[in-house]
Amino acid sequence: MKLNRNRALLYLVLTSILWSMGGLFIKLIDCNSFTIAGARSGIAFLVISLYTRKKSFKPSKPSKMLVIGVISYALLVILFVTSTKLTTSANAIMLQFTAPIWVALLSHFILNVKTSLNDWIIIIIVFLGILLFFMGQLNSGNLLGNLLAVLSGICMAMMIISMKYIKVEPIQITLFGNLLIFILSIPFLFQTHFSLRDLLYLIILGVFQLGISYILYTSAIKHVSALEGILIPILEPILNPIWVLIFAGERPGVYSLLGGIIVLTAITFRTIHLSRVSISESM
Repeated sequence: MKLNRNRALLYLVLTSILWSMGGLFIKLIDCNSFTIAGARSGIAFLVISLYTRKKSFKPSKPSKMLVIGVISYALLVILFVTSTKLTTSANAIMLQFTAPIWVALLSHFILNVKTSLNDWIIIIIVFLGILLFFMGQLNSGNLLGNLLAVLSGICMAMMIISMKYIKVEPIQITLFGNLLIFILSIPFLFQTHFSLRDLLYLIILGVFQLGISYILYTSAIKHVSALEGILIPILEPILNPIWVLIFAGERPGVYSLLGGIIVLTAITFRTIHLSRVSISESM
């Protein structure tokens, strides 16, 4: 069925809501991060496999950049789950949300893509925002979680680059990435005793938060404008800490809130600016 624009926008909004549930359920599940990541990805792999089989999806031939994309996705998921366990959900999602800045930096130094003056200014602003997440937490357990969250943003940037420069289908990277995560987590899964509550939460994460969400996203992204495709998923880092605050009672610190506002504003401004530049160049 061909999507119209309104239905595609609805799919993107639903995607953002589903993605934003991750922080809450990761906090509520009483298992280690590798077990959560592996079980969630194993279930998501089955969901996405059923979808791709129904769509007669044909995977492209293996390539170096495809392998990099799959590994980057696997690391991204594992690091995000681990950082969410170690630090606040707000810190984990906001620091991961710095990925576009890492895309700009990695493209500049690795791919020799020219970085504009505006990008450098935004990069500096975002780094100042990142520093605020670490203020007052140098002697707490949050420090490691914050560092892992930054690394998850870098891994997301590598995944984005692999998609952008070799045109790999996002659904392909998520499919094989989830399979890789599941395989790596098998030793942890066999050693874990799951309660019925944990199993229910893992099913919700695997089926809805990771599986169906990516199906909705990849179905909708081709039917909306570039600006809509970038801005609507920004709902995720806004909603994520709200769900955790309401249902788990976790409150982010003042510095984290300030840092999150700076990062979110800077990234949003950059995406709007890039979208306008792209539109003006195509006219």
